Amino acid sequence: MTVMNSNEKLTHIPNEGLSVEALQNLPAAFQSAEFCCALGEQSLQEGRFEAALSFFQKAVELDPGSAHGWFGQGMAYTNMQEYAASLDFFRKVLELDPKLAIAHHNLGRSLHEIGQADLACQSFQNSINLGFDETRHDVAITIPGFPSASNQTILAERKKWADGLLKFSDSKRKKSAPIKDRDKPCLKIGYVSAFFHKENWMKPVWGLISQHDREKFQTHLFSDRTKLTPAIEKFLEPGDCFHDISDLSDEQAAAKIAALKIDILVDLNGYSYPKRFPVFLRRPAPLTVGWFNMYATTGFDCFDYLIGDHCVIPENEESYYTEQIIRVSGSYLTFSVAYDVPEVSGQPCIKNGFITFGSLISQYKITDKVIESWCEILNCSPTSRLLIRNTALGKLSNQKYLRSQFADRGIARERISLEGPAPHFKFLETYGRIDIALDAFPYNGGTTTTEAIWQGVPVVAFWGDRWVSRTSATLLRAADLDEMVAQDLPGYIRLATQLASDCEKLANLRQNMRNRLQGSKACDTFTFARSMEQLYREIWEK
Repeated sequence: MTVMNSNEKLTHIPNEGLSVEALQNLPAAFQSAEFCCALGEQSLQEGRFEAALSFFQKAVELDPGSAHGWFGQGMAYTNMQEYAASLDFFRKVLELDPKLAIAHHNLGRSLHEIGQADLACQSFQNSINLGFDETRHDVAITIPGFPSASNQTILAERKKWADGLLKFSDSKRKKSAPIKDRDKPCLKIGYVSAFFHKENWMKPVWGLISQHDREKFQTHLFSDRTKLTPAIEKFLEPGDCFHDISDLSDEQAAAKIAALKIDILVDLNGYSYPKRFPVFLRRPAPLTVGWFNMYATTGFDCFDYLIGDHCVIPENEESYYTEQIIRVSGSYLTFSVAYDVPEVSGQPCIKNGFITFGSLISQYKITDKVIESWCEILNCSPTSRLLIRNTALGKLSNQKYLRSQFADRGIARERISLEGPAPHFKFLETYGRIDIALDAFPYNGGTTTTEAIWQGVPVVAFWGDRWVSRTSATLLRAADLDEMVAQDLPGYIRLATQLASDCEKLANLRQNMRNRLQGSKACDTFTFARSMEQLYREIWEK
């Protein structure tokens, strides 16, 4: 969270239990916008966001020109995940002070969360131009999903942020240990992740780890943010090693990895947890590799290799990576479902008499162009409906914003269903009400694509212009669902419309989908593990 600096008046009076109503009983010296903002800041830090909102509202009552008061309201709404509600407050701050870089920064973050990626990009750039370097971090994380970005700009922006971190870390960087035993019979593979506990999201990772040949590869897991749990333990073999590094500094974590003499260190975080990049800058293993959760170049020179496939990284795009590209045969993602999920339901259109399109993808991926395309699909299938469900839609302002996007394009309210989060099993049951899943772009679904097809729902996607735009394509191809991947955006719209006209075909697809997947390359984790192990051995011996 980024907040404005507050004064120190809170040292004069305790804030515990203080409310806006109680302010009127305080001495006149405390009846000021400045003091209300200080109370609001403290409430933000304590996680009392509604109280913070009240204090900042009072500050603006007392002084309508208080940029701090308007900014604080924006931050309170942001912390409550009411991203759409925060926009007007950050914009009001910028009316009062157009050069306040931190307001441009936070406006960009809220715009990004509701899918306004290119507007977010503009706000981020304004913040950077005003000297707020922290924004480069946000740009590096989000830029693969900006519609206006290209492979070249993704590389450039990630390198800019990486170069800043490299300069900061120069004194701590080390050369990797030399490889002495090229014929080593058993390699130590270290996997670093802050998400081992996310069983659903980590399906491809657990699919690989559970299939490793333990005689030739010793598995070490370095875990941030989570301890060893039964959900993790069930994937491990007796010789596997789990290391909790959540309380270790970057230097300590790197030292631990080095002491264990890990041969190949594999990052599973990417920009989903960039705070651990400094571990890799210290070169604690002879070889460093990026695989799961990457979607684009890291921009760093400390990664020797990046693992993808011919679909997501064609040979003519290798120049957009700071890493050397290596590829598995088939898809770089396979998965197995080792937890409880709903049974595949009957076909909704047979029961309803109309087609329901759906997407359970994160809200920040639903850009203006996505909404326009979905509206065109709805117009081409005039009796159809659209169901969208994600975490952001659990908040009223975000729902209201998204509904307005469809209304402004002429789609009747009753044709759109918007739903918020749910426990995962119940969330997956939503697919029982969806006939056809629509992918987002340029930032495809990954987990959502695997979830949809596992629940018998075909996903309509198309070939994009970058790695993150081809994630669904590589999964669908491996699942023998090539016919669901259009060549371009017009083809995507035509394909969705054509599918909507054939309920019988959809019913047949749904009935056979899970069996079809289990016999496909998408779920052949054994063969995928052998392919990965071959890559590990090749780069070790090279």
